[in-house]
Amino acid sequence: MPLTIAVVGATGMVGQEVLAILAERMFPAEEVFAVASRNSLGREVSYGDEKTLKCQDIEQFDFSKATISIFAAGGDVAKEWAPKVAAAGSIVIDNSSAFRLDPDVPLVIPEVNPDAVEGFRKRNIIANPNCSTAQLLVALKPIHDAATIKRVVVATYQSVSGAGREASDELFQQTKGIFVGQDAEPTKFTKQIAFNVIPHIDVFLDDGSTKEEFKMVAETKKILDPKIKLTATCVRVPVFVGHSEAVNLELEKPLTTEEAHSILREAPGCLVVDKREDGGYVTPMECVGDFATFISRVREDPTVENGLNLWVVSDNLRKGAALNTVQIAELLLNRGLLGETPVVH
Repeated sequence: MPLTIAVVGATGMVGQEVLAILAERMFPAEEVFAVASRNSLGREVSYGDEKTLKCQDIEQFDFSKATISIFAAGGDVAKEWAPKVAAAGSIVIDNSSAFRLDPDVPLVIPEVNPDAVEGFRKRNIIANPNCSTAQLLVALKPIHDAATIKRVVVATYQSVSGAGREASDELFQQTKGIFVGQDAEPTKFTKQIAFNVIPHIDVFLDDGSTKEEFKMVAETKKILDPKIKLTATCVRVPVFVGHSEAVNLELEKPLTTEEAHSILREAPGCLVVDKREDGGYVTPMECVGDFATFISRVREDPTVENGLNLWVVSDNLRKGAALNTVQIAELLLNRGLLGETPVVH
């Protein structure tokens, strides 16, 4: 059977990024299908610099034609369609939160837990982690291997693109409107996002945390180590693309700044940019369009035993979403797992 890929949600921000990355990385698919809702039937989307694909209706598309189906269409669509697609024999890589904590579905970051991908056989579904978790764990994995992380305190500064196209449009319209004296009424967000920060992402839970914060805790335990303690405060900021994180670590073993630099420079997916001078660090604007997770402001924290601070930045539409799904597809291909026909329960 030829290697083919269906991208579900091809008209959305993440879906379009998936198509761009498949082309950029020259993924060896004989055919790529753009799939979306019936409303987008026939709409053209870009695949690489010169090629376009016409969207097909998810209700009518034959998923048995797709070796891999990458879902970039949200949790509700994934819950309804991913099991059907998996039963049709297509391996589902889902970018939503629908299956991340399912014990029968592997939650995979290729630089962190590549061996977990083998578990796809149980459901024929692989889950992609939350965008803020993905970049965090790419940075933490090499440190954990070297010095064992006991506790993580992280504050995120998450761009509006993580909430979709409507959120990006709202930031643009509010920013433009403020300069001409218009009211900045929120519709997508709970408060004005332009020239503001909002300490609220996703719904509130009974303990006062938000679901976004819960995701970071639960996903870190599933992917990296169940013994790690993590507390998060997730904040939406008026940045279009690129998530940032201020990270404080408590380690079991001492780790100097120099040792951390050396470890992180050798780690897959990491790029250290850390000069103690004006501009000697990375901001979200500079990471847009890049594959790497950037690490800056590495320094020892003297207030706790074996403490370390990091600043972590990444393009959330790439490493936090689209790139990670394509890397999972590459992992399946490189491990020779695409010829298998798993039993789907």
